[in-house]
Amino acid sequence: MSENTTEVIVGGAVLAAAIGFLVYAGQMTGVTTGHTEYPLMASFRSADGVDVGTDVRLAGVKVGRVTAVELDPETFRAETAFTVRAGIQVPDDSAIAVSSEGLLGGNYVEILPGGSPFTLTPGDEIEFTQGSISLISLLMKFVAGDSEETSE
Repeated sequence: MSENTTEVIVGGAVLAAAIGFLVYAGQMTGVTTGHTEYPLMASFRSADGVDVGTDVRLAGVKVGRVTAVELDPETFRAETAFTVRAGIQVPDDSAIAVSSEGLLGGNYVEILPGGSPFTLTPGDEIEFTQGSISLISLLMKFVAGDSEETSE
């Protein structure tokens, strides 16, 4: 009888952990946020590190997520669709950039609000974009610039 109760308790704990994991995964991917959102678009020269589900942040606070990233075969730019939580009015002269959480952190999409009294409506495109910056290319420029100064 004690073996059955132990098995039931262990089974219940495993089931509770699995349910907790599913709820957590749903919240992290934005599937079960419970917030209504509206879609916006942006076109990046380089969207390296941005995938479906990447956070969209405003002032460091998550306000949405990336829903699609596709290559435009005519312009060779990364067409990105993302959502912003309803109730957050983004000025129409805002910029958007791919930012990094740090040297080892991942990338996220950051909205840099403008000062216009007019706001973007669902489906609008943010015109002012800054793509991701490659850490390797920055280091190469630094090393190349440093060696040129010492050779003079």
